Amino acid sequence: MKRYIVPLSVIVLSCFFIRSGFSQAEPDTLVTGNGNNIIIQPVHHGTLALQWKDISIYFDPYGGVGKFSGLKAPDIIFITDIHGDHLDKSTLEELDTSKAIFVVPQAVADQLPENYKSNMVIMKNGEREKVSGITVKALPMYNLPESEDAHHVKGRGNGYVLIMDDKRVYISGDTEDIPEMRALKNIDVAFVCMNLPYTMPVEQAADAVLDFKPAIVYPYHYRGRPDMSDTGKFKKLVDAGNKDIEVRLRDWYR
Repeated sequence: MKRYIVPLSVIVLSCFFIRSGFSQAEPDTLVTGNGNNIIIQPVHHGTLALQWKDISIYFDPYGGVGKFSGLKAPDIIFITDIHGDHLDKSTLEELDTSKAIFVVPQAVADQLPENYKSNMVIMKNGEREKVSGITVKALPMYNLPESEDAHHVKGRGNGYVLIMDDKRVYISGDTEDIPEMRALKNIDVAFVCMNLPYTMPVEQAADAVLDFKPAIVYPYHYRGRPDMSDTGKFKKLVDAGNKDIEVRLRDWYR
């Protein structure tokens, strides 16, 4: 008798996309060493979702509940900063956050309504926590040169590194190519922002990626000046500098 084996990634995807009609870019699968594959779902601008085991993870949910059509309700919500395209209170109100743990910097916690604060993990730059079996490290995210009137000052927001099984995922948040980013090691997947005047241009983002050498990189949060949001140019620069880094270009603005 012939036996048919359904790949684990297909099973996980069927759990992650619990409703039809979702409008996001197609999800990707990151294969882990023990089979608990990570499903990567670009959503919109600086917003993405991950699925690991049965845990649904949202980052900076923004743009209205329709952006999340087809996705399982979040078990963990990471928020990087206080700006409206990261801390979007109206989208949070529309989502089912009844079971969600919020992982946030203090500045975000200060602005969230009381009903979210009963299940909240507040992290400072450099701190490490364990959240639902995921090791989380909070990293700085800020503009260079540092100044008190910068769009992003050091210490207010968090980038995050998540360790799931044998994989390390980096979410930059809004930042320039800071030393803490360039010092990262053994990153399997990186989400790196680029747009001016808020974060960094294509050349700066590509140069940082060539320095810390993630296995896979997604440019995201790139809406803005067309000359500073050229993902094709980003890919060419990274490919020219290191062909071992896989650049994944996805449509974050459908």
